[in-house]
Amino acid sequence: MYYLQNRWKLDGKLLRYYGLRNKPYMFKNTVKLSGAQLKIVAKLPCELSAEELKTIKPLLGQQVVNEAELRHTPKSLEEARFCKHCAANDFIIPGIEFDEDGLCPMCATAKETTELKSVVPVKNTFDACKKSRFDVAVFYTGGKDSTFLLYYLSKVLKLRVLAMIWEIPFMSQSAKMSIKGAKKSLSGVEFITRRVCDDDLKKIYRHLYAIAGNTCACPSLAYILFYPELVANKVPYFVVGNEPAQLMGLYYNHMAPKYAYTFGTGKLFNFIINAGRLLTLHPPLKNGQFHTLATMKQLAYGDNPLKNLAGYQNTLVHNVVEAIHQVPHMVKPLKRAIRRSSLSGNIPAFVQVDFNEVCGGSYDWKSIKDTIVAECGWVPPEDLDKGLHTSCCIEKCKEYSQFIRFYNMENTMIPFSALEISLATRDKAITKEQAITEIKSTLGFSLTELPECEIMKDYIK
Repeated sequence: MYYLQNRWKLDGKLLRYYGLRNKPYMFKNTVKLSGAQLKIVAKLPCELSAEELKTIKPLLGQQVVNEAELRHTPKSLEEARFCKHCAANDFIIPGIEFDEDGLCPMCATAKETTELKSVVPVKNTFDACKKSRFDVAVFYTGGKDSTFLLYYLSKVLKLRVLAMIWEIPFMSQSAKMSIKGAKKSLSGVEFITRRVCDDDLKKIYRHLYAIAGNTCACPSLAYILFYPELVANKVPYFVVGNEPAQLMGLYYNHMAPKYAYTFGTGKLFNFIINAGRLLTLHPPLKNGQFHTLATMKQLAYGDNPLKNLAGYQNTLVHNVVEAIHQVPHMVKPLKRAIRRSSLSGNIPAFVQVDFNEVCGGSYDWKSIKDTIVAECGWVPPEDLDKGLHTSCCIEKCKEYSQFIRFYNMENTMIPFSALEISLATRDKAITKEQAITEIKSTLGFSLTELPECEIMKDYIK
């Protein structure tokens, strides 16, 4: 008897894999079938004749297997197989493969990805700006990472910082208290807050929930709200400081190829882009400004067709953009700001602070929490084990919706938190034991719907 191997699914004329494969097949998640192969695969499981086995020979042992070779997806963390080095396992990442040394793909390729730091330019120091009241701007949520970024820019570098707060109905109590603490502790920071009216926000959230199973629109909707403000104030830099594991997760989720981490920084690329801008009477772009325009244009006008043709798509952003466009007047100010900034050259450069580098090599979660508690009045979440995404009370709902859809092979996007917690242990931001404790106690990897999902449902009624 022959079977289609676990986590492979027939999708039209393709076989598609729902998982994270190991070398040398790490991103080879589709196999195109001939007409004869398709007929055979479509009737599995069954006995196969010698002629049929000959037809599907390229698939044998990988996509088509006998019963002894058939793998099974664990139904709990207790049944899972773990990576020898990190917290990755085949429950939170169904279909993850391990090499002969027991390593997951992330650990097996660690040396190959050390230079993949950010999909926007990395910049750790900034000069004072004479054309603006602000040297830099950040999107501030009250969470661990954005609080550390605010601390680094305002207290360590002593810059004039504009902190932009998007007030959402799901902001955690600890995040609200942390924002109050930051306002008292960071005298060099100016805080501004925006909130979308409930009628518009519910319309966006309802559509997003229908297509994604959650209402998480951060930070895309915040960018739309605040970009006109950045342009009006001529802020030179919009700075992000994501947890390093989040940035690396894009690569392993097949959302950003290796070249995306250096895209836009090459001399030839910049020469071609700026030659075109000069011919159309637009000022040349500085480092990071191309990334700003590309990000804002995606939010305003949708995905670039070339990116989709290349096979790389950020499903999270795509879904948020679709939902936002249910309220067309939301993007009109953004479109005006894009045109105005592109013509004037007053484009805030989109850059990333390398947390590992500014922390001396490793962004250690425990020491970071201690620092921001002392320096910024940061208030940790009630669950002290939590280190990922500490500013939102529906984070577990997002994790659950991503996990259950991937587990059931309804979506090819690997749950982001599953990748991030694994990468954080690989890179020693936390220990494997701490990561497993967080997986068990604070993250949304469950086969049954979580009580927290009612928070979203209640708001969008």
